[in-house]
Amino acid sequence: PTIHRLDQATVNRIAAGEVIHRPANALKELLENSVDAGSTSISVLCKSGGLKLLQVTDNGHGIRKDDLAIAVERFTTSKLKDYEDLTTLDTFGFRGEALASMSHVAHLTLTTMTEDSPCAFRAHYSDSKLVPGKVGESAEPKPCAGVKGTIVSIEDLFYNVPNRRKALKNPSEEFSKVVEVVSRYALRFPAVGFTCKKAESNQADVRTRPNSTTKDNIRQIFGGALARELLDFNAQSDSPKVAIEGYLSNANYSNKRLTLVLFINNRLVECSPIRRCIEGIYQSYLPKGASPFVYLSLMFPPSSLDVNVHPTKQEVRFLDEEQVID
Repeated sequence: PTIHRLDQATVNRIAAGEVIHRPANALKELLENSVDAGSTSISVLCKSGGLKLLQVTDNGHGIRKDDLAIAVERFTTSKLKDYEDLTTLDTFGFRGEALASMSHVAHLTLTTMTEDSPCAFRAHYSDSKLVPGKVGESAEPKPCAGVKGTIVSIEDLFYNVPNRRKALKNPSEEFSKVVEVVSRYALRFPAVGFTCKKAESNQADVRTRPNSTTKDNIRQIFGGALARELLDFNAQSDSPKVAIEGYLSNANYSNKRLTLVLFINNRLVECSPIRRCIEGIYQSYLPKGASPFVYLSLMFPPSSLDVNVHPTKQEVRFLDEEQVID
């Protein structure tokens, strides 16, 4: 067979599938955008586990009306100007891929207002481009009532990728993953008030107060029995340069599975070597089949970290990995 170029719509859907695997992936990107925007309150609303609707509302600085035309295009970002900026990056987002990816596999709406704007503006997107909200209307952002901040609404996720949609057939499972993501960010950013609920419910599944502490939020989310058995620790090293803080359960507490909440430079990530190290240490203290709770935050100089190794930024690489783990 001859080699030919894929059409752009196919390319975009393939790329979007690498970045957005399920509602919880999309949510992680949106929460990081909200934290980057200086929000002190972030609310998450779901229908059908985020497949029918995933909506994130924040009180951050909002998006300027003039930026809405390109806000959802790939590789448009306010965080990065050139490649060298990656070595000093202290924000979450930088590639400008997340919103673009969502617009290729869902119906995306932004409602946003900046502090100096007389009103909010609502914009609808498909395939990274502004589209009319209703037939016969122009695609331009429309003025509307609102408050400072941004509401991102993602509807009908994977409506045009039927195989992916079929694979995510359990809304309850998807919602539990959404709750897990919100809960973990509430631990790392206790100054922010988080809520997460189903659209049809009056009861929030996660609710934390602004200006809490990490320990307060562990108690709120994981329960008092765990909070009473926590040891807190802080450590710093100049070679390799790293600051570590966290909470870990003592020998009186155990669970069936290890709960590891790991943040590296404020990013929720996974790191198999750190996981294995923790499991090895606790083997000496807990009965067979029992596992601990560990919350860890590692802060490196940005130049020691490569955050660009995974499309979802789920994994990162850092210098002197073996020394740090030891």
